[in-house]
Amino acid sequence: MSHHNTVFSQLLKLIPRHEFETLANQHHSGRSFRTATRWSQFVTMSMAQLSGRCSLRDIVDNLSAQAHRLFHLGSAKLSRSNLSRINESKPYTLYEALFGKLLVRCQSVAPKHPFRFNNPLYSLDASTIDLCLSMFPWADFRATKGAIKLHVALNHSGYLPEFTTITEGKDHDVKVGRTLTFPKGSIVAIDKGYNDYKWYKQLTDKGIFFVTRLKVNAKYRIVERSAILKNKGLTCDQTIEFTGVQIAKKCPCRLRRVGYKCPDTGKKYIFLTNNFKLSAKTIADIYKARWQVELFFKWIKQNLKIKSFVGTSKNAVMTQIWIALCMYLLLAFLKFQSKLTKSMQQILRILHLNLFEKRDLMALLRGHPPRELNLNINQMALL
Repeated sequence: MSHHNTVFSQLLKLIPRHEFETLANQHHSGRSFRTATRWSQFVTMSMAQLSGRCSLRDIVDNLSAQAHRLFHLGSAKLSRSNLSRINESKPYTLYEALFGKLLVRCQSVAPKHPFRFNNPLYSLDASTIDLCLSMFPWADFRATKGAIKLHVALNHSGYLPEFTTITEGKDHDVKVGRTLTFPKGSIVAIDKGYNDYKWYKQLTDKGIFFVTRLKVNAKYRIVERSAILKNKGLTCDQTIEFTGVQIAKKCPCRLRRVGYKCPDTGKKYIFLTNNFKLSAKTIADIYKARWQVELFFKWIKQNLKIKSFVGTSKNAVMTQIWIALCMYLLLAFLKFQSKLTKSMQQILRILHLNLFEKRDLMALLRGHPPRELNLNINQMALL
């Protein structure tokens, strides 16, 4: 029987240790602890994410039960005070940089998006993470409420959070959207929260396409009408230009107005885009696919720990969120490389139950039964 290290150890080997240590040296500040290291912090917090631990005591007690296996992980046992101090004082930018390294690896093996066109497709949105203002006074949002905001541009090739940033809860979505640099020829699906006619003009000038919903009170005139297929739910396909004095100055270019009626709900939608090449039905389908970024936020909030935190400082909160995002990419890389048909949630559940089992990781995920020891009578007597 071949020997296997723990499932957790095999998973962490997907991160080259020398790359991690290089990043750790680049993002170091202050004095080092005597026994604790950034790798020990990462191992401990990663275990907490994958096993669903909720508090410092829970994390440390769980890892103490596996103390005899920490040597094979290259990690030292951390006390609650040590873990708390590292989370509070050591820069979270290490894990932001690690996220970037893992993202590049995931992009190399990610499947293409399901549409027939070759343009990169993104869905851009933000999700608010609520915080208690009395415990997180730095996260001032409203009079009695604290919050931070997770902004994600989800690449539909593998549904990877390619552009990710965390800001204060007060920062408007479109403010972050303007700072993102999408590849030329990309298609970005956005909701009405990103309505900014000047930004639409900037995207058009850069050769980036957008698909959004037209505001009800927008003033425009129809320049041209195109034929539509009513049996596909389309209600109109028009070329328009804005007539409002201010809007016309901000966005003087012609845009495309596409109407669609959902056959299931009967609800009508009016889409706005600067793409005149794709069919009107494809434009409607692109906006429908924007829901994938909402599903991403739902998944990460339900399955990883980014709603309850084990530290109250800004650095501790950011550390926990960036490590959670790193774990998401590790699971995605595992799924892409092994070509598993299981969902990300199924993979996470399997890891949750078998994190410290000594089994082959790929065999475990593919559902192969563990190999049993073939012991003869003499061997059994020795046991």
